[in-house]
Amino acid sequence: MPSNQEAPGTDSAPGHPVIPSRLRIAAKPVGVLLALALAVAGCGQTLDAGQDTPQGQLPVDERNPILLSNDGWSDNWSGEYAMLLANTGGPPLAGIVVGASNYWTDLDANVTGWKNLVAAARSSGLKHIPDVTISANSPLTAPADGRIESTVLNGSAGASLILDVSRKLSLPGRPVVVLACTQLTDLADAYLIDPTVVERVVVVALLGTYSAPKGFMTGPNGDLDPWADWIVAQRFQYVQVSALYDQSADVTADDSSSLPRNMFGDWMAAKQPNLSTRTNAADQLAVLAAAQPDFPVKVERSSCDTSAGFNSPPGQGPPLVPDANGNAWLVTEITPRLAQSILWQMLLDPHTFGSDRPPSR
Repeated sequence: MPSNQEAPGTDSAPGHPVIPSRLRIAAKPVGVLLALALAVAGCGQTLDAGQDTPQGQLPVDERNPILLSNDGWSDNWSGEYAMLLANTGGPPLAGIVVGASNYWTDLDANVTGWKNLVAAARSSGLKHIPDVTISANSPLTAPADGRIESTVLNGSAGASLILDVSRKLSLPGRPVVVLACTQLTDLADAYLIDPTVVERVVVVALLGTYSAPKGFMTGPNGDLDPWADWIVAQRFQYVQVSALYDQSADVTADDSSSLPRNMFGDWMAAKQPNLSTRTNAADQLAVLAAAQPDFPVKVERSSCDTSAGFNSPPGQGPPLVPDANGNAWLVTEITPRLAQSILWQMLLDPHTFGSDRPPSR
């Protein structure tokens, strides 16, 4: 397992890492990004290379619009982080796709939970929170000839949303980020419908494990649809976050009274006792890796090794091996305490919820 030690020089006081100032840039509503995308397309211009270079070690940063793909709502804070960041200068949240998986099999329950989170966020003053897109995304089947292009696709709603959002919001050098916190089925499905999607999307997935020098597309999430893993790891620009942390410290039982006095705070307080204490359930790691350039500490440039063929070993996608020119980035170490500090800065800042002081219950 990767080391989860804090990066040196991040503590401003015991237990309180410094939040890099670039987190709080001016928030960009999705509509503004769409208008900018259309203007760039109409004028035939490209973005300035100096301004467009991603900050940090990954090919994306807080300026890239994000689309969140997940299954269960109750075991992690991925939705809460994404919504808060979208209102505090982080990545605009352009879509939420909810499906079922072998981990969370009840699609209706998954969707209900996510819709309740959306309602709590909107009622508390958070802006630019998209509706939930329901995606029945059954795992893909490897074709008999072993060719990716021979795969029978699902044509899922999640794949359609990925294609639609990426066509509207991607800019030259500024792709849409799909945060994959579940199986990679919708992404692979999107590729099978329109292979040019790889020019407009970067995948950041909370998935698999790391054992130097290789990353493995195993559980969490990598075991859910191995053929989709096979497709995504080869065709997309792919970031795999395989450094885990204990999310139970993000919001403890003792913290409940400090949460915002609004429906969003009530939602988090009610959710906290049921939050999974398993480190591999912390899907918000994908959100943080994409949104906060200082969160990933060690990143290995990689590519997938397909030499052993698909399903060898069974039940997982291809291993990621070091490759200086590869299409993959493997996050092997993070700064865990930065997650908690970012979360509470956003929660306690009254401007997050659109007012000078938190509303009363």
